[in-house]
Amino acid sequence: MALPALSPEARAEALQKALRTRRERADVLAALKSGELALEAVLSRADDVVGKTPVQQLLRALPSIGTVRAQQLMTELKVPARRKVRGLGPRQRERLLELFPAQG
Repeated sequence: MALPALSPEARAEALQKALRTRRERADVLAALKSGELALEAVLSRADDVVGKTPVQQLLRALPSIGTVRAQQLMTELKVPARRKVRGLGPRQRERLLELFPAQG
């Protein structure tokens, strides 16, 4: 399937939208890492910024979780490696929230 031809203006607009989305995703993940934002708040968001984030990237953004532990959690929760947050099932979300309860 060929990509649609975009005018230079449409291409520039799409690039700006992608940049805004990446920045917002980075801000959300940084807030999660610093503890300013709870996992429950992130998982409750219904937008594409969080929905299109890979689960493994979200796990690595949790405090004290690195690449190896994130992979172990993915295996434990039976989440495929390329799964996005939007694709998590209710039981997987529930289990994540049990493992990482809100601090406070």
